[in-house]
Amino acid sequence: MSIVIIGAGLAGATAATELREQGYEGEIVLIGAETTPPYERPPLSKGYLLGNDEFDTALVHPESWYAEHDIDLRLGTRATAIDRERRVVHVEPVGGGESTEIGYEQLLLATGASSRPLHMDGVGEFLTLRSREDSTRLKDAFREGTKVAIIGAGWIGLEVAAAAREAGSEVTVFEQAAVPLERVLGAEIGAVFADLHRGHGVDLRMSTQVTADDLADADVRIAAIGVTPDVALAEAAGLEMATREQGGGVLVDASLRTSDPRIFAIGDIAGHDHPVLGRRIRVEHWDTAIEQGKAVARTLAGTDTPYTRLPYFFTDQYDLGMEYVGSPGPAGYDRVDIEGETDALHGDAFRAFWVRDDTVVAAMHVNDWDASDAIRDSVGSHRAANAEPAPAGRGAAQ
Repeated sequence: MSIVIIGAGLAGATAATELREQGYEGEIVLIGAETTPPYERPPLSKGYLLGNDEFDTALVHPESWYAEHDIDLRLGTRATAIDRERRVVHVEPVGGGESTEIGYEQLLLATGASSRPLHMDGVGEFLTLRSREDSTRLKDAFREGTKVAIIGAGWIGLEVAAAAREAGSEVTVFEQAAVPLERVLGAEIGAVFADLHRGHGVDLRMSTQVTADDLADADVRIAAIGVTPDVALAEAAGLEMATREQGGGVLVDASLRTSDPRIFAIGDIAGHDHPVLGRRIRVEHWDTAIEQGKAVARTLAGTDTPYTRLPYFFTDQYDLGMEYVGSPGPAGYDRVDIEGETDALHGDAFRAFWVRDDTVVAAMHVNDWDASDAIRDSVGSHRAANAEPAPAGRGAAQ
């Protein structure tokens, strides 16, 4: 039996790895548009961008590993169409060339996401951060005195700002919201990150609609305004799609199976019902790529494995380390309970719990590395009011 995986990123490579670990002996074809073997993306905005780690440390496996495990890794190859009736994938070289067909018994879509581009009249190129090449270009640009302008104060924007400051660049961040990460963390915790970055010399311009004049002096302009799931291939194949209100992406069931029982989807593109959160979510994080890759591989290998893991995210900015579990969703939360002091600039450690109807819907810690299991276990649990509540918010629309 042949399993074809479209997308040679972390999710696809993890699925291929787990298939072999589960004892699957059939053919595995792993198709990737990039010419670099599968790699993890967090180092692109963390250790590799900072210059602390070599890129090879981000590889899922050395390139030779795939042949050694009888996995047909086809880099520099783009899937252009899926013929569900004939069960074939049409592929061609990224640089152009003859189109060929690859047959499948089961097909896994792990096509990931692309950075949202930004164009402004009178302004030159905006860089983004999604690939190895993007990160290398930014790392080379960050120098003492370089003027860096970043549009967007989300996770990527802030991590890039921290890397640029540590390289000695002058950094200005523009954001429409009142505080960084307001949509995800709310005003009070977002203010912690604002204080952190201002304390390290970042010029944060919040509640701002950026103009060409604001960017006139910038040597480097970076758009960090989110990503768009790469669902065109799935949509063209006629697979059922999640609505925008459901988070978008490809609609999958608990076992990550699409509307076609022979086709599965994971990672950035997969929208599924979460049993703990009680709603449909689509998560664009590192942990989800890994864990969904493992779960779907077990199902493909013959052991149906529903995916139930809570969303997880981590960040490193300056001396701050954070882990976050859960998601308030469109329904938001009633309050935020905070345990500890929140002066992260000076190394304080604290925990925060987003609570709706006395139930924890998300939790995080900052610099409290004994709290990782506790915050995960807290999500879905009852929590009576025990702290001065922060203002209610909308939460993360995932």
